[in-house]
Amino acid sequence: MKALTWHGKNDIRCESVPDPKIEHGRDAIIKVTACAICGSDLHLMDGIMPSMQSGDVLGHETMGEVVEVGAENSKLKVGDRVVVPFTISCGECFFCRRGFYSGCERSNPNAKAAEKMWGHSPAGLFGYSHMLGGYAGGQAEYLRVPYADVGPIKVPDGLTDEQVLFLSDIFPTGFMAADFCNLKGGETVAVWGCGPVGQMAIKSAFLLGAERVIAIDTVPERMEMARQSGAIVINFMDDDVYDKIQDLTNGRGADACIDAVGTEAAATASFDSMVDRVKMATFMGTDRPHVLRQAIHCCRNFGTVSIVGVYGGLLDKIPMGSAINRGLTMRMAQTPVQHYLPQLLGRIQKGEIDPSFVITHRATLEEGPELYKTFRDKKDGCVKVVMKPN
Repeated sequence: MKALTWHGKNDIRCESVPDPKIEHGRDAIIKVTACAICGSDLHLMDGIMPSMQSGDVLGHETMGEVVEVGAENSKLKVGDRVVVPFTISCGECFFCRRGFYSGCERSNPNAKAAEKMWGHSPAGLFGYSHMLGGYAGGQAEYLRVPYADVGPIKVPDGLTDEQVLFLSDIFPTGFMAADFCNLKGGETVAVWGCGPVGQMAIKSAFLLGAERVIAIDTVPERMEMARQSGAIVINFMDDDVYDKIQDLTNGRGADACIDAVGTEAAATASFDSMVDRVKMATFMGTDRPHVLRQAIHCCRNFGTVSIVGVYGGLLDKIPMGSAINRGLTMRMAQTPVQHYLPQLLGRIQKGEIDPSFVITHRATLEEGPELYKTFRDKKDGCVKVVMKPN
């Protein structure tokens, strides 16, 4: 089959790889009808995530049609149309039984490697390094889905692929970002990053009762998309974000701040962001946490900082004194997608949101390597790429 594969920094290829096969009775094989490039895939392209191997199949936002099921899988049948969560979860362990599917204790066969890095291992992920399981991803014509009697959700008739594809990752992640803010109604929420996850966080904050959303970015197309969703937009290259948020909130600060950027914040946004970039370049740091620092400073006393941007290692110069002395709550996670799927599918069915609004580019797998570059470099108005392999 054809698939997008990783061969080193800035080297993404479309090439032939072996077809997936059933390896366990709970598996399923899906014929991929739509998949997407995620912002976190760019961290792989940029070479900042460890334990990638040449030839690894990329992608973790995938849906398609079931073409084969394992003997122990009674949930799915051939012909079912499904969306596949990016988190691989057994459904039976301590964490899965409590709804913390992204903390699954069984789905990462390389848990020891993750434990060395982070103390404990999260769940295995599709197409996202050998430290997180070494699973082949879904930017391919076919995908093997482990624990397929737990993860995939069946798509009702009447919904298009593009309406439901983002249930695999960015919609639950953006919704979780807003959910973590514990909104009661009437709040001001600030969102750093107007990429696809940030766009979903903006929409979700309004769905959950926020009165105002302040969106921080510098890319014109992304800022315009945020405006169309009702957000007040700050261009961080033109305005001092802290001063602007202080003005908008009468000096109190935002009730909640969402970091939807993560490890690769813009390296020229401020003096500290430039220092972060130098530290990474000289191997004195692993991440660029400028956005997280700013979110903490911009949050009101006893507010919430919600972190859904991906960080990989150790963060430097985080203002914990500010967070502690002002009573901030900090919440963060890899999204337990399965926990959110039923209610989010329901919101799509009710017409409360159509996640396809973020799509700007549609392509084939063969066009994928070039579109990785377009997406990373924010060219041609690119906000979200969807590929249709079959």
